[in-house]
Amino acid sequence: MSVLTQVPDPKPAETLGLADLSYLTRFGVKGPQSASWLSAQSIPIPEQPNTWAALPEGGLIARLGRSEFLIEDGPDSQTVPRLAAACNSPPAQVYPVLRQDAAIALCGQATQNLLRQTCSFNFQSLNLTEHPVILTTMVGVTVTVIPQPKSHHPIYRIWCDNTFAPYLWQTLAEITTELGGTIIGTQDFIPYTGQMP
Repeated sequence: MSVLTQVPDPKPAETLGLADLSYLTRFGVKGPQSASWLSAQSIPIPEQPNTWAALPEGGLIARLGRSEFLIEDGPDSQTVPRLAAACNSPPAQVYPVLRQDAAIALCGQATQNLLRQTCSFNFQSLNLTEHPVILTTMVGVTVTVIPQPKSHHPIYRIWCDNTFAPYLWQTLAEITTELGGTIIGTQDFIPYTGQMP
């Protein structure tokens, strides 16, 4: 897919930056034996439901409930294609899940202000060292949110059904602009993460 990698003469995103990361590849799997199968594929499994763990080269795995998982590659990793190929003939009680989510990222000091306007969940109450995964709604759209702790302000990774993506993106872009922020490209996002994603 086409992706905005860099904005010409971008405004600094220290206040608030909004990036589209939908181009990153994703894989889903669920079922009673999905954790065991992923472990056999050398994927680290988050111990608790609704938590996440980092994967090599910028990827991540989120445990959605007890037996469903979302895996997303970084821009240079190949974990997802490997898992998809290995799951062409899945074992019993392992079911692949098609993941065509839109993926959005928020960064900057005004992120909490945007979240308060768009979501009723209190993200400031979280202990980010526990790597929580939050299932909630944002401007009426069901979303999965992962706050990633960084040195100054957390980065918020957001996934939603792609059919709602245009509405969610447009709404977040309008609020970002109102708060003095800017839309940033994937390369502009790197300084706020230390890596991608």
